Amino acid sequence: MSGQDTYRETVLITGANRGIGLALARKFLAEGFRVFACARHPGSSEELRHLRTGPGEIRVFGLDVSQPKSIRGLGGRLAGEVIDILINNAGLYGPEKQELDSLSDDARAWKETFAVNVMGPFLVCRAFVAPVARSRRKIMASIGSGLGSISEANSGAPYIYRASKAAVHMVMRGLQADLVQEGILCVAFHPGWVRTRMGGPEAPMEPEESAAELFRTLTSLKREDGGRLLNFDGKVIPW
Repeated sequence: MSGQDTYRETVLITGANRGIGLALARKFLAEGFRVFACARHPGSSEELRHLRTGPGEIRVFGLDVSQPKSIRGLGGRLAGEVIDILINNAGLYGPEKQELDSLSDDARAWKETFAVNVMGPFLVCRAFVAPVARSRRKIMASIGSGLGSISEANSGAPYIYRASKAAVHMVMRGLQADLVQEGILCVAFHPGWVRTRMGGPEAPMEPEESAAELFRTLTSLKREDGGRLLNFDGKVIPW
């Protein structure tokens, strides 16, 4: 950073190759941010590889959040950077059938979903503490879900997905406690029911709508929001 007028804010987004992640990358670019767009197979996303919308800058990185080695590698590669906002967006729904009577007793589905939805965000946040701490905004966010709110749960299924989102909410709450001395604000978000491959065709929101609301809320967070579960529009969702 050579001065106030040359500082370009930076956002790192995981799972940026499609859906909400791609829409977030597009929105932050349009707002003039430098975007570190991460995806497991970035070369397979034509939209991401050709994303050049707006006055911002974009750099694309390969990142598999289910693999600690991949996370450590990118963390080392970007160790000297400044990251204002880190968004853990990469996620899995898990197996299609997650009802009480249909959910398989094979533990692999639980492990795979928790590796991506819970362990991944934790390890990504841990790997980028220093770059986020030296920024102005100092924000770490994870895309959670209203389905992970224990207070508002009114059904069991989908069991694996619900449990993983409740778990990542707790991860962000714990990180807030541990990183408060660094000035870092950690928060979880419900992005809305969005028309993506995971959300399905009946969802009422387009990815661009969710991304626009998330951008507005992320860039207007207050210190007291640290450790909270927030709706995309900034309203607090009970744990």
